[in-house]
Amino acid sequence: MKPESKRYSTTVGPRTVTFETGKLAAQAGGAVTVALDDTIVFAAATMGGVREGIDFFPLQVEYEERLYAGGKIPGSFFRREGRPGTEAILTARLTDRPLRPLFQHGMRNEVQVMMFSLSSDGENPLDVLAINAASAAIMISDIPWGGPVGAVRVGRVNGEFIVNPTFKEMDASDLDLRIAGTKDAILMVECGANEVPEDVMAAALEFGHQSIQPLVDVQLKMAAEIGKPKRQATFALAADELNSKVFERVNAPMNALLDKPLSKAEFYGGMDALQAAVVVELCKTEDANAPSEKDVKSAFSEAEHKIVRERILGLGKRPDGRAPTDIRPIWCEVDLSPRAHGSGLFTRGETQVLSIATLGTLGEAQELDNLGPVATKRYMHHYNFPPFSTGEVKPLRGQSRREVGHGALAERALEPVIPAEESFPYTIRVVSEALSSNGSTSMGSVCGSTMALMDAGVPIKAPVAGVAMGLITDETGRYKILTDIQGTEDHLGDMDFKVAGTANGITALQMDIKISGLSAQMMKEALEQARVARMSIMGKMLEAIQQPRAELKPHAPRIITVKIPVEKIGALIGPGGKNIRSLQEETGTKIDVQEDGTVYIASTGGPGAKEAEERVKSLGENAVVGNIYTGKVVRIEAFGAFVEILPGMDGLVHISQLDSERVNKVEDVVNLGEEITVMVTNIDPQGKIRLSRQAVLEGWTAEEAREKDSGGGSRGPRPGGGGGFRGGDRRGGGDRGHGGRRDRR
Repeated sequence: MKPESKRYSTTVGPRTVTFETGKLAAQAGGAVTVALDDTIVFAAATMGGVREGIDFFPLQVEYEERLYAGGKIPGSFFRREGRPGTEAILTARLTDRPLRPLFQHGMRNEVQVMMFSLSSDGENPLDVLAINAASAAIMISDIPWGGPVGAVRVGRVNGEFIVNPTFKEMDASDLDLRIAGTKDAILMVECGANEVPEDVMAAALEFGHQSIQPLVDVQLKMAAEIGKPKRQATFALAADELNSKVFERVNAPMNALLDKPLSKAEFYGGMDALQAAVVVELCKTEDANAPSEKDVKSAFSEAEHKIVRERILGLGKRPDGRAPTDIRPIWCEVDLSPRAHGSGLFTRGETQVLSIATLGTLGEAQELDNLGPVATKRYMHHYNFPPFSTGEVKPLRGQSRREVGHGALAERALEPVIPAEESFPYTIRVVSEALSSNGSTSMGSVCGSTMALMDAGVPIKAPVAGVAMGLITDETGRYKILTDIQGTEDHLGDMDFKVAGTANGITALQMDIKISGLSAQMMKEALEQARVARMSIMGKMLEAIQQPRAELKPHAPRIITVKIPVEKIGALIGPGGKNIRSLQEETGTKIDVQEDGTVYIASTGGPGAKEAEERVKSLGENAVVGNIYTGKVVRIEAFGAFVEILPGMDGLVHISQLDSERVNKVEDVVNLGEEITVMVTNIDPQGKIRLSRQAVLEGWTAEEAREKDSGGGSRGPRPGGGGGFRGGDRRGGGDRGHGGRRDRR
């Protein structure tokens, strides 16, 4: 029997969002579809048991983009979806971040949330729908959780905020803000912006939080009406008595350690030594009731968490001795690689990032095979995080989700300042190598990449700097916002809030939070504190390079732009690309042709670019009576020679016009493939071109050429001919298509 389906609809802004459950995936813990117009995302949430020996919460949040949702067949060789692409990975991360903080600390049951696209209308993005679908699936499932979460996208067009804008509306927006939260607080922010001021960003965050309320309310209604009873989960928490005992043992020595400014190695080394001593004292005894080493280490972590946070809240002292608003020492350098097109090194404390910029032709832009409306991407930012950057040894298993996310964040931060294709017709790739990590290599990559682009001579609109902010709170309401957090503060703190932008405003924003939410006031304070820090960091960057270089590096390709008539594109490309391949090989260039007739010629040096430019420009020319051209003989007939005077354009030199003297045989004067200089003497209404070598030899003027061109040359017909041009055609059928664009078949 067909199961009963339940539908719940709510209005978000001017549009309706519909949740449906009961029809699909009955064996999952909870399964929901969320629809906005014809765009639908499916999500299923299921909880399993506890894997033996794990000391973390095994939550998996996965999103898979099914191209059938948009009526597409994957472009891969296998014609099926493979590993998740960049957009799918970013959507999974976007969903994970607001869900994870609402699970109770210490939970050890496996929880898996899986989402995929069911329908895509090409007008509405899928990512925020995925967050709402995942939240609803958990809410109606048997999984204990502190949700629900609502999520929306906020755009701004003509100064007005729009909730859940379409792709078309986003094209006109200077803001792309994705926000998720509970009824009371914001949990997650992901934003790209076109230099939006801090006060506008704060207003957008408030608008977004108000907009998610209907989505939260409808999920609460679903849980109340159809939600399953929550199962008992397993939690791994150290006993309160052990926590107290360990805290008393480590409080004094840990504070003494933290009273000295420490490097990352000194801090972790000291903590490891103290932990090892406590483990020996409490575990390595003959007492049958001695705690396990695992429990003692857990209690030690709780003590570290409590002590470091209290020092920050009560004394304003951070683990490395800085005040809350202090930035670690910064030094920068450019032009590290002599062969790279641009390079920038950014070092802040123990965090160091090397960014390398590469310029290519527009034909090297990345082709995208996804459900979005954008087919290619000409600016790419990639991020690598090798294990040596944290002093560790790990196997290399390809790019991680974290690396994809950090690269996307830096790309989003810099994209608003990348020059338009029309003024800078290059594909741009920047790779950021995290060489040393102790806090916010993603923001370090923004800074290093800005310098690399400037070093490469990319005329960016303005330099971009980034900083990571942190937050420490307690149950009494005390809080401290920290500037330029390091790894320990990220691990022990409540927030990682990353802000990038120019002197004019914000270009990217990302917030990860571990507590149940963030107030609007905290957000405003963090934004302003980040702005001050950003400007300070930018000052250090500009000491290394003040503005983009006026010239590209010697090894970077130079691109010449030529415009040809659209109808000439076919002649340039040729059958199967034959002509353009030949031109590239002969001139040592790379040539990209746009649909509007714009031609980009790229070369790294030598005369090839100029030659290619002249040959492409000639495509835009038309033959003119009286003009003289040097062309190649491309065909010989008994009655004359066909000469290509312009690319794809031939004319006939009748045998009577080959020389000042009588010519008995065409080959007596010219051979196939030779170049000769000729004058255009006539172009008939059908576009057939008549040429004369005699006119050049005798120095005719254009007027003389017109007067003497009577169809058969100045000396009359050849013996045995039929008179004029046609007399040379022994088959009596005319000259069979001479002139105009050559028939290349």
